[in-house]
Amino acid sequence: MFVIFLVFALVTRAMASPQSISPFAVRINKCCERFEVIQDGRCTDAKTADENGTDTWQPIFTSESGEMNVHVQDFKFVIGLPDCGGMQMWPVYQYPSSTDKLMLLPDGRLRHLIKGPHDDDSIAEQYTKNDENPLNYLFNQGKYCMEKAITKHSPNGLAEFAMVCLPEKVIHWTDSDFLLRKIINPIFHGISMIILMTVAIIYFILPSLRDLVGNIVTTITLCLVISQAADLVRILTQFSSHVSFLVADAILYTSLLAAFFWLNSMGFYIWKTFRSRNVFLRVTDGRKYCYYSAYVWGVTTLMAALAIFAHFFLDTGDVQKQRSIFEDQETIGWLGIAVFFCPIAFIIIINLFFFVTTIKIMRRINTYGRIHHKLRGSFILFSLLFLIMTISWFFLILSWLEYDTLLYTHIFVNALQAPAIFYVAIIRQKHVTFLLRKTCCYNEPVATSDWGDELTYMNGGY
Repeated sequence: MFVIFLVFALVTRAMASPQSISPFAVRINKCCERFEVIQDGRCTDAKTADENGTDTWQPIFTSESGEMNVHVQDFKFVIGLPDCGGMQMWPVYQYPSSTDKLMLLPDGRLRHLIKGPHDDDSIAEQYTKNDENPLNYLFNQGKYCMEKAITKHSPNGLAEFAMVCLPEKVIHWTDSDFLLRKIINPIFHGISMIILMTVAIIYFILPSLRDLVGNIVTTITLCLVISQAADLVRILTQFSSHVSFLVADAILYTSLLAAFFWLNSMGFYIWKTFRSRNVFLRVTDGRKYCYYSAYVWGVTTLMAALAIFAHFFLDTGDVQKQRSIFEDQETIGWLGIAVFFCPIAFIIIINLFFFVTTIKIMRRINTYGRIHHKLRGSFILFSLLFLIMTISWFFLILSWLEYDTLLYTHIFVNALQAPAIFYVAIIRQKHVTFLLRKTCCYNEPVATSDWGDELTYMNGGY
């Protein structure tokens, strides 16, 4: 008898308790805890939000036709931000003078209406009946959260806040902008990667091309391949998450910075060798390549670490607040980009110095030997690579401006970069094409003498 009475008391208490929630209760997504509101982008205790304190947010249900204060018998709060996956979150504020209207439907969904400047709330019915209206968005449970917010934009300082997942934009494959950005541009990146890898493989497998300049050309092309791959990840935004965006940006800018540092090393080597009175070249100068590698990768790693540090700790004007309701930036911020790209600008200036002074030195040389001819070819290769990479980098910066024409121009310039490098490094170099024909067509071993491709070039009859 005592057991029956105890069970009956527990059941009665559970039914009378406000914590008991029906399994059929409507789920309402609340951004912060029950006792909190949003102030300055973060969850704050409602009692300390302002001087007089404020009430917590309570849901007000609106019917599909716009009728407010619809009675919902049972609902429950689900605390936390929406699960947007790879989509971006977007804050929405509703206050008397705003153009946004938030309607919490009785079934737990959220409707977001964007009104015109002269519209009032009476147009909600005609908005909801027009399914093709682009200013009418409907968010299912789990794709939004609502809260009361304290904001300076509202006349009374209070607003209704919602954090929503940006709705997917329906894009037809026939749209020219979509074709260029999402189809043609990735195809161009894939072709560029194949061409650059071909250049790297040719300079790597032919022994007579594996001197210091050849190794630098191989490394530059590999860095450009990595940058193209990272940019390809950025293009396919629908398959990327927040973390992969940051990683792709970091890899893209780091590999591009490394490519320019290797180009700077190549220009320095040619400039220094032309100035030296005792000129002696070898096919493979491993020690010098190790020295240049230590310089390039050391400085690149340092600058990349500084850029990542600047992005996470210095890129925002205010100190990052605890439990901020807004997401961090999806991509590397402007300060981090500046840390990556300012060294490239200085490298371009230094390479211009190497270019001008080397030309002056070459004009003062009266007698050209075989080594000077080889250095002259390497200098021409350096100059053309410098021109191609600088133009591509310049149009990359221009593509960040909010003009579609500049972005489309960058897409085509970036697509032409790899074929131009292939022409400069392979087709234009007659001794390289001779070595390829001799290796592939005649099936003869490639000469590996001390003079390398210079003697092979001379023995080929050119």
